[in-house]
Amino acid sequence: MKTAFTIPSATPPELHGHFPPEVLRARYRKTRAEYIATLGPQRHCQEIAYLLACYEFPWDTTRSLELALFRVFGVAKGTPLLVQTGEFLHRVQKRYDDTVLILSEILENGYDSPRGQAALRRMNEQHGRYRIPNDEYLYTLSTFIFEPIRWNERFGWRRLTEQEKQASYYLWREIGRRMAIKDIPESYEAFERFNIEFERTHFRYSADNRALAESTRNLMLSWVLPKWLRPLGAPFIHALIDEPMLRAVGFPLPPAWLRGLVEGMLRLRARLLRLLPPRREARLLTRQKNRTYPNGYAVDQLGADR
Repeated sequence: MKTAFTIPSATPPELHGHFPPEVLRARYRKTRAEYIATLGPQRHCQEIAYLLACYEFPWDTTRSLELALFRVFGVAKGTPLLVQTGEFLHRVQKRYDDTVLILSEILENGYDSPRGQAALRRMNEQHGRYRIPNDEYLYTLSTFIFEPIRWNERFGWRRLTEQEKQASYYLWREIGRRMAIKDIPESYEAFERFNIEFERTHFRYSADNRALAESTRNLMLSWVLPKWLRPLGAPFIHALIDEPMLRAVGFPLPPAWLRGLVEGMLRLRARLLRLLPPRREARLLTRQKNRTYPNGYAVDQLGADR
């Protein structure tokens, strides 16, 4: 049976019930931050991640996870397999939607919930079809921790606390363990060192890198621009990407003025957000209309069919 997108607000995700109503519908921005400060980063990592992704930084979380997924295209030793599957070249919208929905099922419902467990099973089934080296699993997992944190440092309306950063580490470490990923570093700091060193060692240009990056970049542009304007929009996406990553996928470096313009606009957005009242309803990607599944989806339908 399909699970429809339009779910009554009286049926919230399972994590929702953990929080006092005044925290979810806070009148002041500090209220939710003060509540998060009372939670333990390891014990309450799922709750902290839910509040950050669905209330505090929903748009930023989505954009930063898109960049996290994009970064795997800089790893030349791993991109031949991604090209071989064809998912990122010929079914890129579906591949994007499947990934977003699987991750959102886990983040929005918790990895111990029935839906979260089903999403993890489906993700493991998909990955189990291929022989993916453990270090590539580790690197991808690390991007889900550090890219949102780095985005927040650049463009967040408030800075994440150390406790919130640690909670992200514990969340994704546990997800990684449930994916049977081995040798996950035992601290936030060690995992960050692994992330930096892996990119330094393995970011190398290849034609496969470029093909995957172009396909995904063009998908992102298609959401906001007609086809004839996409070449003009591409440099704006490049302006959000660091130089080592641009070189690894063969994209041109944007001019300094354009990078400054794009970054300035996002920082202005952050300043404006500080003036607005806090979000009082969760933004749940699993409850929104979806391009690939306009009539709803079941978790076991997500991913490739073969």
